[in-house]
Amino acid sequence: MPTRNADAVWNGDLKSGSGKIKLGSGAFEGAYSFSSRFESGTGTNPEELIAAAHAGCFSMALANGLTQGGNPPKSVHTTAKVHLEKGPEGFGIPQIDLVTEADVPGIDEKTFQERAETAKKNCPVSKVLAAAKITLQAKLLSSAAK
Repeated sequence: MPTRNADAVWNGDLKSGSGKIKLGSGAFEGAYSFSSRFESGTGTNPEELIAAAHAGCFSMALANGLTQGGNPPKSVHTTAKVHLEKGPEGFGIPQIDLVTEADVPGIDEKTFQERAETAKKNCPVSKVLAAAKITLQAKLLSSAAK
């Protein structure tokens, strides 16, 4: 299996400095700053990139679990919401909310929810982020059971 990488460069102090994040594949390069991380400034931030990774990993894991169970999905759409909060020990990510909806012909609601929970627990990004509470809201768009 390949090892994935990304680079980050930061110039200056925390509040007035800025940086660039670049994926090793070259598929994305973006600016980040204090403002884009802790306020509503232009650019990306580590939490947004974590959210993208988690949403992508979970969607793939759910599609795989559904397919292995005999119900390949037409589509899976997931949004991950990463909560950055300041606590007594400094900043942390105490919670990530996964919100997904999937179009899965021929599956019942109970089976769909079970597969979604399994994907949440077993996708590699969920495993690495297990220190945070991970919540899941899963909506089945197509439920005509076979």
